[in-house]
Amino acid sequence: MKRLIVALAMLAAVPASAQTFKPGLWELTNKVKTGNAQTDQAMSMALKQLANLPPEQRAQMEAMMKQNGVSMPKAGGDGGIVVTACVTPEMAAKKELPMNQKGKCTSKNDPVAGGMNISFSCTEPASSGTGTLRFNGDSSYVMNMNVSSEAGGKPQNVQVESTGRWLSASCPAKPQ
Repeated sequence: MKRLIVALAMLAAVPASAQTFKPGLWELTNKVKTGNAQTDQAMSMALKQLANLPPEQRAQMEAMMKQNGVSMPKAGGDGGIVVTACVTPEMAAKKELPMNQKGKCTSKNDPVAGGMNISFSCTEPASSGTGTLRFNGDSSYVMNMNVSSEAGGKPQNVQVESTGRWLSASCPAKPQ
């Protein structure tokens, strides 16, 4: 589950060079499809376990994520993982989507009408992917990625469907 969240964070970190978007609070929904019913069920169970963490563990996890401007992931009604994240004015000026890219990664963006074609490759954790990002104005986007990684020492290919929507101009204050 930790690798999945890191991979989703990497996908959301792809700089957006062809479009401007609003700074502020964004809601990101990611649906991961592995094509393996057993794996999909395990991911669903992991999200439920995350939601049912004991209060002390949940508070620790929330505090760690808030330091990075990200909310605790939760299961969406449609099977997606939903997080909120803050886009600072600096990120918006650089055209970077929310969440910082983790690990040793490189990415490539090819601007196209309405968005871009994107690809990334990481060595820690080992993963790579290609996909498309399309903007709907300055307050929402849709991204589709095919991602290859390893899970339990076995190669794994997943499809990630992501949407982002702007919620407000202000972000909750980060803890000091």
